[in-house]
Amino acid sequence: MPEKQPPTSRLVAVIDNASETLGRAAAWLSFVLVLVVGFIVVLRYGFQLGSIALQESVMYINGALFVLGAGYTLKAQGHVRVDVFYSRFSLRDRAIVDSLGALLFLLPASFFIAWISWDYVSVAWRIREGSPEASGLPFVYLLKTLLVVLPVLLAVQGVSELIKSLRIAFGSSSPHNEAQNEAERRA
Repeated sequence: MPEKQPPTSRLVAVIDNASETLGRAAAWLSFVLVLVVGFIVVLRYGFQLGSIALQESVMYINGALFVLGAGYTLKAQGHVRVDVFYSRFSLRDRAIVDSLGALLFLLPASFFIAWISWDYVSVAWRIREGSPEASGLPFVYLLKTLLVVLPVLLAVQGVSELIKSLRIAFGSSSPHNEAQNEAERRA
């Protein structure tokens, strides 16, 4: 009979898998972005045609790419960090620094960004805000929604990273165990 995972392990697995899936979607969006920009260039310089809707779609795709990839980037430790002393710390000390960073900076900043963006986004939804250009995309409210989605995705992945860091800091897990758990989840 397989050993039952603690609830936090299952939570971490669900969050990490969701971030992986969204990260893969974001990777495909970069390909779509290249195709759309290439198409715009061909239309413009090959046929002297322009499309405001296509040009605006570049902003939508770029925004979605950035937002959907943010949680995955956090999971992969890909966000910029100031590494003056961190690399010299022991594994446990790095886990403590990561835990404090999540608790004192990442989670409060994420909640603040979501809170401060809420009214702005809700007004856009209430009026179904569209492009100021006549032939633009009528979905500006969807683009603005990404202002709330970003901090939510970062906060959720931040909770996963916090749980993993706390496990390492308090000795209930090691990076080897975390890597093994990750490999088992993918199998």
